[in-house]
Amino acid sequence: MDLHNIREDYSKQELSKADCANTPLPQFEKWLNEAIHSAAKEPTAMSVATVDEAGRPNSRILLLKEVNDRGFVFFSNYQSRKGRALAAHPFAALTFFWPELERQVRAEGRVEKLDAKSSDEYFASRPYTSRLGAWASEQSSVIAGKSIIVARAAAEAVKHPLHVPRPLHWGGYLLIPDRVEFWQGRPSRLHDRIQYRLEGDKWIKERLAP
Repeated sequence: MDLHNIREDYSKQELSKADCANTPLPQFEKWLNEAIHSAAKEPTAMSVATVDEAGRPNSRILLLKEVNDRGFVFFSNYQSRKGRALAAHPFAALTFFWPELERQVRAEGRVEKLDAKSSDEYFASRPYTSRLGAWASEQSSVIAGKSIIVARAAAEAVKHPLHVPRPLHWGGYLLIPDRVEFWQGRPSRLHDRIQYRLEGDKWIKERLAP
């Protein structure tokens, strides 16, 4: 398979420092809103990269569930591989890619658990079967077959026919960024890259070479 000649020349939009907000989170909200309204497929999907106890990196796709004035919120099993990695090294990197807009956003920063109340509120908003799944799945553990999970979910449905409480091993994370980059594809690989970098309590906005 020859991949050498697979390429796309980007030309839809430009990005300048002057057009960007003074801080990264309002700029991200603007781009996310444009991605949602552009009919981008899975606009809230993001790669979440962590480093485990042995210093080995790993990444996976999750869904962003909130962006607020502190950062980016996502949810997971605290005992999963990513949960164990974040317990050992509470830092992560996020990447969003919206090919329909020829855009990418990367964010890096410290990660902390959400408070129990916030996790409870989001868990209660999930579909009933998803709540059962949080109990049934020992995420990232080896299982003999899919039937085991199906049986566990059925058993949880018997235990919780109406109300499914949040398991203590499941909840939210907040990534508090100290570096965010906005990438806009441009012709000839001369892409526009605007980076926000936190120094103390001040955001520095700067252009990066492509």
